[in-house]
Amino acid sequence: MWFFARDPVRDFPFELSPEPPEDGPPGPWILHRGRKKATGSAVSIFVYDVKPGAEEQTQVAKAAFKRLKTLRHPNILAYIDGLETEKCLHIVTEAVTPLGTYLKARAEAGGLKEQELSWGLHQIVKALSFLVNDCNLIHNNVCMAAVFVDRAGEWKLGGLDYMYSAQGNGGGPPSKGIPELEQYDPPELADNSSRAVKEKWSADMWRLGCLIWEVFNGSLPRAAALRNPGKIPKSLVTHYCELVGANPKVRPNPARFLQNCRAPGGFMSNRFVETNLFLEEIQIKEPAEKQKFFQELSKSLDSFPEDFCRHKVLPQLLTAFEFGNAGAVVLTPLFKVGKFLSAEEYQQKIIPVVVKMFSSTDRAMRIRLLQQMEQFIQYLDEPTVNTQIFPHVTHGFLDTNPAIREQTVKSMLLLAPKLNEANLNVELMKHFARLQAKDDQGPIRCNTTVCLGKIGSYLSASTRHRVLTSAFSRATKDPFAPSRVAGVLGFAATHNLYSMDDCAHKILPVLCGLTVDPEKSVRDQAFKTIRSFLSKLESVSEDPTQLAEVEKDVHAASSPGTGGAAASWAGWAVTGVSSLTSKLIRAHPTPVPSETTVPQRPVPEGNPAPAPALAPATPATSGHWETQEEDKDTAEDSATADRWDDEDWGSLEGSHPDNKSLESHWSSWEVEGSWDQGWQEPSSVEPPPEGTRLASEYNWGGAEPSDKGDPFAALSVRPSTQPKPDPDSWGEDNWEGLEAESRQVKAELARKKREERKREMEAKRAEKKATKGPMKLGARKLD
Repeated sequence: MWFFARDPVRDFPFELSPEPPEDGPPGPWILHRGRKKATGSAVSIFVYDVKPGAEEQTQVAKAAFKRLKTLRHPNILAYIDGLETEKCLHIVTEAVTPLGTYLKARAEAGGLKEQELSWGLHQIVKALSFLVNDCNLIHNNVCMAAVFVDRAGEWKLGGLDYMYSAQGNGGGPPSKGIPELEQYDPPELADNSSRAVKEKWSADMWRLGCLIWEVFNGSLPRAAALRNPGKIPKSLVTHYCELVGANPKVRPNPARFLQNCRAPGGFMSNRFVETNLFLEEIQIKEPAEKQKFFQELSKSLDSFPEDFCRHKVLPQLLTAFEFGNAGAVVLTPLFKVGKFLSAEEYQQKIIPVVVKMFSSTDRAMRIRLLQQMEQFIQYLDEPTVNTQIFPHVTHGFLDTNPAIREQTVKSMLLLAPKLNEANLNVELMKHFARLQAKDDQGPIRCNTTVCLGKIGSYLSASTRHRVLTSAFSRATKDPFAPSRVAGVLGFAATHNLYSMDDCAHKILPVLCGLTVDPEKSVRDQAFKTIRSFLSKLESVSEDPTQLAEVEKDVHAASSPGTGGAAASWAGWAVTGVSSLTSKLIRAHPTPVPSETTVPQRPVPEGNPAPAPALAPATPATSGHWETQEEDKDTAEDSATADRWDDEDWGSLEGSHPDNKSLESHWSSWEVEGSWDQGWQEPSSVEPPPEGTRLASEYNWGGAEPSDKGDPFAALSVRPSTQPKPDPDSWGEDNWEGLEAESRQVKAELARKKREERKREMEAKRAEKKATKGPMKLGARKLD
């Protein structure tokens, strides 16, 4: 039986890249790019080939292998794995680039900023301080070739080949034998006498001065060039001169050098260095400090390097959210950093966090997500939106905080194109129907109408036919003037989705009623829209062959492409409310005064205009979706049937003398009233008084009454006997599924019972008073 020896290099879990080796440091090591076989993650591999007759170099390489394997520090090159055989040595580290190569590449791209250089030098000095002060080790090889840069732009100290103990254990410094490295040796090493008094760090600090000179001026040609600072910043020159002084005794300790440079106005005193230092210690910071840091971080990210944001800031933000309970403050910087990621990286790193955030019960978190949805919606696929995000977002429609309800409505503009049939045409329409009819905040009702108009093209043909006309008609009866304007503009924006019959019989009658609206802005929009629909009807009347072309979108399937037509209309409503929610929406609106004259909203044609009423008045059916029956007697008896909000409408009217856009005037509105009452017309619920004759029963041609039927009655498209739709629903099919009709009927029955009970009690009291009559003192009542 034959046995074959295994090749350790072949079994090594890392492999070299086929690309040529990088320009590594001078010496026996050759730097290669590599990757881990199992995961494909990038690494750097330092390779040393053992050569016969180079035993001294081999010992130096093995010492470097051992040092790098045992030393662990954030600013020292990170060891991952290694391989030692008789033929070679492999050291696997994090993926890095030599500093010289990195500076050259960045110079071609515009150069490094001073704040980046300050942080890089800060890291090298901190690594030296760790070696000298904590480990009693002398690096003995500080130069450009011994510094490497990782993908985040962090500088790492390597080149540990010639390191030795500061305590003299193991002999003196090893011989380098490489002229390129010996030029960085301090001048006192040439003095063989022991007269030079020095500290253990003196030689490394001289070499640090050489590194600083090379970072700002390029390769060091000779030691004499150190006398000229060249391009070294003025804030660093003083401290640089201390490093390259001829007297080794005055060269500062690395820790003191850092302290001097971190002084106010110093080279290393800037926002970038402070941010990095905070991130290094973030795990031990107090929660209040973390909150303040993340709040201020997004302002500085624009000036920070892109690689730093992607590879250092982003992991800290994700960790802070996952384990640090940072909350909503991480969202703004998180999405800002997300702009630097590719689509694949965004899917892997940001989207899982976003999906998890939507399930949070933290209101601040939810409203921040809704406000910034535009930044990540493009990375969300449809299954994720429908199964993991939309169910959580819909909770915002029922939230008691008006600001969350408003942001939830506006987020539907972005989510609608990704919603499936059930969520868009059924679930979303349920919530929109309730908000438009029942919400006690006028701006939210307005925004619901605006949003419905903008997403109308995404709805199915049957849903459009059932919902749009009813919804916009309802909006035109809203006591909140911008809602009425939004209803009119909704008709205009979705004009291509209605048949000619609907335009003539359903839409124009509604719009005509708004031509006498108290608000001029409503009247102006109504006239414009009426002219548009009339022009459309007239063109079809002149050329009936155009009917098919005009109605081509009526029965078409949902067409996202047509949504752009609505992108410019009514934009004022959404954007206007967004910045002024705190002014327009009150979480706890004040009750309407009980004895004030309330203006009446316009009523449909054919109904008598009610006279201004003084509260309290006869209670009407409440439109609020949480209407109770018997336990609300007091509240309902004190409410009027059709009251407007107690708002400063005088200032609103005065701010639009020439029909300007409402957006610039929202800041002057103060919503302080209560919208407890519904805004559907009482006449659409209550039957006409007994004995009232229909218009068709009159003889319009003469003074005498006619017993003949109305000759025009047969031409009516909608018979007078057809019951009117329930104003709390958007169609005859009661598609919203909210049991609005049953609740309204219950409320109406309860109201009638109270009225009957009240009349009975009054009649009994009147009868009792009449039978008693006046009684005299001492008189006895006789049966």
